[in-house]
Amino acid sequence: MVTGAAGGLGRAVAAALHADGWSVLLTDVDPAAVAVAAAPLGGWSAGLDVRDEDACAEIAATAASRGGLGLWVNNAGILVTGPAWEHDGPTRRRVLDVNALGAMNGTLAALTVMRGQGHGHVLNIVSLAGLVAAPGETVYAASKHALLAFSLGTLSDLRMAGYRRVHVSCLCPDGIWTPMLHDRLDDPGALASFTGSMLTPERVAARAVRLARRPRPVVSLPRWRGAQVRLLDALPRLALGLTPLVRAVGRAGQRRQHRRVTAADRR
Repeated sequence: MVTGAAGGLGRAVAAALHADGWSVLLTDVDPAAVAVAAAPLGGWSAGLDVRDEDACAEIAATAASRGGLGLWVNNAGILVTGPAWEHDGPTRRRVLDVNALGAMNGTLAALTVMRGQGHGHVLNIVSLAGLVAAPGETVYAASKHALLAFSLGTLSDLRMAGYRRVHVSCLCPDGIWTPMLHDRLDDPGALASFTGSMLTPERVAARAVRLARRPRPVVSLPRWRGAQVRLLDALPRLALGLTPLVRAVGRAGQRRQHRRVTAADRR
């Protein structure tokens, strides 16, 4: 089961899992769009607003109706950029409701089924922003920090309760070239997303498939970026001092990606 699967990373993850032999239920807040995405992947789709706890529980039961629920991927997410003080209350709440509480709803709905089965795997798509407070993406990073803490804490709770074959994993990729970033090439608030390797959805999806086969608590992509941002998180004064460098590197990354897009459009 994959949330936010109508396009972008969610669609790529669903396709990669289908190619790996999974029967995949694609869900999205837009039922018409996700039905189109699901057509070449077996045609199994449903509308789902992850903010609706009861709807998540119903989808978990539906997914389990075909012989059990082996994997639930919480991918649905939204991005807002700019200083936290520029966002109004409804905007902050929407980001937290989708990115954090929505993924919590999905995780708990899946675990209700998986605990009964005695096995299963929840894979949460977090972000490098879940490992470090990315400048310009403060509210987004806060939602992803919350999801990371919830995921790791829930995994510990499962082990304490004796569930050895029920897993929770976090995949923390660098910036991904999806519609979420397509319109951010001139956005100074999105600079942090362009400071490293601009990943393709297919590369992240391939790593998600590997993680589905072999669960691990936290995986960064690429690995060196995870080590880099964890160092900055451990040394906040250093991180703050490097903010001008982050802005410069991010702006250079935006220009580089802009040139690639322009060249591709010309072809």
